[in-house]
Amino acid sequence: MTDAAPTGSAGGTARMIPSTLVYVQRGEETLMLRKTRGHQEGKWNGLGGKAEPGEMPEACAIREVREEAGLEVRTLTYKGLIVFPRFDGVNDWYVWIYLATAEGELREGDEGELAWIPTRDLSTLALHEGDRVFLPWLEQRGVVFSARFDYEGGRFLGHEVAFYPRA
Repeated sequence: MTDAAPTGSAGGTARMIPSTLVYVQRGEETLMLRKTRGHQEGKWNGLGGKAEPGEMPEACAIREVREEAGLEVRTLTYKGLIVFPRFDGVNDWYVWIYLATAEGELREGDEGELAWIPTRDLSTLALHEGDRVFLPWLEQRGVVFSARFDYEGGRFLGHEVAFYPRA
């Protein structure tokens, strides 16, 4: 199942930044983080960040949830991969996307404000425009996705995606 045929690289000499994005769910709510610094300042997002050298994406996801929210991941479900060419204006971000459940006492770190948001209301938050495209994909059962989201100067230009049956 493919929406568009992938066209490949944006070209150039950008560095690849492996990272994760985790949407921790609790019943009908999703834990979201409003960033207070960096190129995502003021935007709501899931938890996550850059992988450390040699770190598997799953280990990165678990570590980031612990560091950003003080929670211990109990289940982790892979949903897909999104490539963001030059998302920060310089580097290509490769982002492994997960859904998770977690336990523990929620604690805010230095990344920003944490809040449990009704999942049905996520699209009303100040999100990156492309997030409105892929958030519904997280609820699709039996498929994973591989996508590319293009931004220029913080403006969403479009995307390509391929869906694959989950084995």
